[in-house]
Amino acid sequence: MSLDSIKTPGLLLDILRVRRNAERMAEKAKQNGVRLRPHVKTHKCIEVAKIQTAGHNGAITVSTLAEARAFARNGFSDITYAVPIERGKFADAIKILQSGIKLNLLTDDAETVRALDEAAGKVGVKFDVFLKVDCGTHRVGVEPNTAEAIEIPRLISGAKNLHFAGILTHAGHSYDVRTKEDILTVARHERDVMVGLADRLRSQSIEVPTVSVGSTPTMSLIDDLDGIDEIRPGNYIFYDNFQATLGSCSFEDTALTVLTAVIHKDATRRRLVIDAGAIALSKDRGPVGLDAACGYGRVLDLEGNETGMSVTSLSQEHGEIEAGDADIFARLRVGDRLRILANHSCLTAAQHSHYHILENGSIVDKWEIFSGW
Repeated sequence: MSLDSIKTPGLLLDILRVRRNAERMAEKAKQNGVRLRPHVKTHKCIEVAKIQTAGHNGAITVSTLAEARAFARNGFSDITYAVPIERGKFADAIKILQSGIKLNLLTDDAETVRALDEAAGKVGVKFDVFLKVDCGTHRVGVEPNTAEAIEIPRLISGAKNLHFAGILTHAGHSYDVRTKEDILTVARHERDVMVGLADRLRSQSIEVPTVSVGSTPTMSLIDDLDGIDEIRPGNYIFYDNFQATLGSCSFEDTALTVLTAVIHKDATRRRLVIDAGAIALSKDRGPVGLDAACGYGRVLDLEGNETGMSVTSLSQEHGEIEAGDADIFARLRVGDRLRILANHSCLTAAQHSHYHILENGSIVDKWEIFSGW
């Protein structure tokens, strides 16, 4: 099937790049002696997760319980729900656990530990629970040097219906730096903070079965994972405009683009309008700190080559492109296809229902995306 036959806007997934990205991260995990538990929120797709976990133990990370249910139905039985659990989701989590799935939860709240222990006890189940640690992102998690970082694990360990699974963090602040050297500094700090906390807990006679870390920037560039048991990167399987601009990867590693059609030419303003708007691309502003002209994604031609243009503005179903090059503007007609390398592949993929699998210039398959909460 040719690209011209695909309805626009639509997702194109370069399967050769996906496989290469998967192999590279899998090899890094093996070389460092850590388990790979990829975060599947990037793609929400069974076939992609199977590529990521090939040769590993099949463990995955999810960001919603809907993802957990979808992947559980399709053969994945060891799942970490990597958002702090709250009591409104206890019942759904219990149902997943009762279906025979190993569902790991995480928390940074002592009251939630007590409530979860009580809820699990009422139905006769036992949850594995991680302590969520803040290693510098300051979104969720306990500060590693506080009393809470010891007290909550002790509370989990002492609960009748919970098992302390270990400590878990995500260096989300690695997205806010400017150079590869800065990413590596964050990666080493992420590792050192977690190894240090694990040592503190063990000195208090609290067993720490797993030390889990991972963001795509830090895991793409980390040089040593001594003391770490598990890594959970996700975006690496596709990468995107943000990651390539940041230096986590090269632009040749980016696997996901949005196929779009030109729907209007404005000769007065030398502007193109495409049928990929905020719904198709998301409104992630991308690496504006590194590239002020990044817009809402890089514009590629149908073969995936750079055009030098970016999507400059979005409305719900329209994207606008300032075509600075007169030759490019003159060459493009209404109905011509372009490809957009989106700023954030995770958010972009979540807007769609399926991927068109691209291999050597042809569409060879269609894979479903599972959404919802």
